[in-house]
Amino acid sequence: MSAWRGYGLGLACAGLALAAAAQTPGMASDGRIRVQLMAQNAVTLSGEIAAKISAIPVQEGGSFKRGQALVTFDCNSYRAQLRKAQASLEAASRLVQVNTQLAKLNSVGELEVVQAQGKAKEAAADASYMQTVVGKCVISAPFDGRVARRIAAVHQFVNPGNPVLDVVDAGPLELRMLVPSKWLSKLKPGSSFTVAVDELGASFQAKIVRLGAQIDPVSQSIVAVGVIDNGAGKSLLPGMSGWASFK
Repeated sequence: MSAWRGYGLGLACAGLALAAAAQTPGMASDGRIRVQLMAQNAVTLSGEIAAKISAIPVQEGGSFKRGQALVTFDCNSYRAQLRKAQASLEAASRLVQVNTQLAKLNSVGELEVVQAQGKAKEAAADASYMQTVVGKCVISAPFDGRVARRIAAVHQFVNPGNPVLDVVDAGPLELRMLVPSKWLSKLKPGSSFTVAVDELGASFQAKIVRLGAQIDPVSQSIVAVGVIDNGAGKSLLPGMSGWASFK
């Protein structure tokens, strides 16, 4: 093989590689786009204190309302520390009152009053801190939703940051997909399309609600997010997938 032929073959292979790289991931030969259904909010709830779990009242797949208690910890020791801190604050506040009155009678000096005030502020900070800790003894639901997975169990001891529950919101699901960037000339928020959901064997009408903020320079694609019109019923679940058709 001549050097020129080898060079030409190398260019051809490089061109094929670039063409393959530029192909939009998840796009079928007929123009359909692979799409995944995702919850708008999916959160892993973790404990913020070191404690034993005393209750998880919602089972996997169970629904909950915003503000509902999802996880309760055994916080008897923390509550005892809070009561101790509150008692110290009460005593320190009383000492400030007494020293203030004695100072008016010239029975104590200004230094004693200042020291009592300092101790009262320190006791107030301790009580406030313990109140914050006790407030973390319950994990409340951040939104209306369902439990996707229970990671920890009742009676299990967890440390701060240990995951306990995976939850998803109960709002309309989002359809996420990668579309060719050249479609931007026609594809806009509000553009209609049809999505065929594999798991259900059914098709739904949907529309684009927003487009990504940047184009992938390698695949020449951009993220598009859509929603199914009118919620499409309760049969749809996060994690389902299908094909979007814009014809």
